[in-house]
Amino acid sequence: MKVRTVDLNCDVGEGAGVEPELLPWVSSANVACGAHAGDDAIMADTMALARKLGVVAGAHPGFADREYFGRRELAMSAEEIGALVSGQLKALAAYGKFHYVKPHGALYNMAARDRVVADAVAQAVAAYDSTLALLGLAGGELLAAGEAAGLRVVSEVFADRGYDDDGRLLPRDAPGALIEDPAEVERRVWTMVAEGRVLSSGGQWVEIRAESVCVHGDGPHAVAFARRLREALDGGDLLVRSFVETGEEGA
Repeated sequence: MKVRTVDLNCDVGEGAGVEPELLPWVSSANVACGAHAGDDAIMADTMALARKLGVVAGAHPGFADREYFGRRELAMSAEEIGALVSGQLKALAAYGKFHYVKPHGALYNMAARDRVVADAVAQAVAAYDSTLALLGLAGGELLAAGEAAGLRVVSEVFADRGYDDDGRLLPRDAPGALIEDPAEVERRVWTMVAEGRVLSSGGQWVEIRAESVCVHGDGPHAVAFARRLREALDGGDLLVRSFVETGEEGA
């Protein structure tokens, strides 16, 4: 039987300080670029730890809105969004090589539904380095924009978030948006990965492509969720591996 792989990623470098406990359980790390959270010292430490543990690093650019942790939607032109993303990629590159890009928070959600925003992000990534992969919400506009820009795209699902009937993430303040029961998280992730579907908040089965599973690094159960998912997924005919083959030791 052919072994299938799935990536387990987490958002890190955001000041939560859980990286030493969290990174050993994941295969990819989305490192904040100092705008919505983090700073130069945190970027340097997080990138160094990822290299040491053999976890593939990716850039996690977001709106420079620390008060709202980059989770408030801001009105910006395509040119401004492109410059925002490019600047943060350059900032992170000072502390090591990264292999993919995943937008953060409100920028991620806007790029998932708005093709203009998605194109601005994807084109900025392609202009910076066309060999980078682009990680985005399963079924979202960012994946289509990335393909149009000539990038490799990777379809992402969320371990600890609820979905609506259209396969979009529920707003964080909506009932069922945040899932805190570890057993429920495990069941949902296994269904998404193994069966390619997720049960929506409206009770509908929605088709979904799960190439990478995200665990939020700032959540109170981040380490426990990551460990449980790694142990549940990594074995038999399914293995947790990064979607990036770097060919480097400690990449």
